[in-house]
Amino acid sequence: MSSSEPQGVRLQKVLSKAGIASRRVAEDMIAEGRVAVDGEIVTEQGRRVDPELAVIHVDGLRVMVTGNLVHLALNKPRGVHTTMSDDRGRPCVGDYVADHEERLFHVGRLDAETEGLLLLTNDGELAHRLMHPSYNVYKTYLVEVAGPVHRDLGRKLLAGVELEDGPVRLDKYHVKDANGGRVLIEVVLHEGRNRIVRRLFDLVGHPVLRLVRTAVGEVRLAGLRPSALRPLTRAEVGALYKNVGL
Repeated sequence: MSSSEPQGVRLQKVLSKAGIASRRVAEDMIAEGRVAVDGEIVTEQGRRVDPELAVIHVDGLRVMVTGNLVHLALNKPRGVHTTMSDDRGRPCVGDYVADHEERLFHVGRLDAETEGLLLLTNDGELAHRLMHPSYNVYKTYLVEVAGPVHRDLGRKLLAGVELEDGPVRLDKYHVKDANGGRVLIEVVLHEGRNRIVRRLFDLVGHPVLRLVRTAVGEVRLAGLRPSALRPLTRAEVGALYKNVGL
């Protein structure tokens, strides 16, 4: 290629290929100042970018345009181990993505008895930041314990308690239901230490009977059935990137 020939790919073509919008609509988005490249709002239609290197945001959310990154949500069933393979033949999350060509890994862990949302990806930088407590990515859980539960329990857990590996406190606590001697509590925290929710409730005298993670940041379990996988939406991936400053 001659050095006089333009380098890169037109921005509207990159957005169209990534499935953000048709080229015509992408041109309108650029003209409206809704697209930023490497932190700079772009309004000219002739802008060319390198899809492998450019950091592109639309409406404030980062969009992935390289095409080789995979972001999946799994509703992990109870009894499944959070490993990509198991030398003892036990069911593991790797079984659910065995047909994927990409080398995927789980983002954080859920112990075998905990159910719910687990993210799987080959996006190393995003995964690293999601697992690092300094980025304060909130995780939401439904915790079932034996009742009754004292009304001061929430206040105590929000204030913080001391575990053997350091203090921990919940960011949110809400009793959703109390029926038949069992209490269902929704909790939110940004901690990622091993078995942190179970250890926390053990400490305050309410061992967990059932534990389900329902959200990581803005990614929610919603209607995803047990054992099912789904790709994250562009909005969900963009929100995760925003959560961790990418």
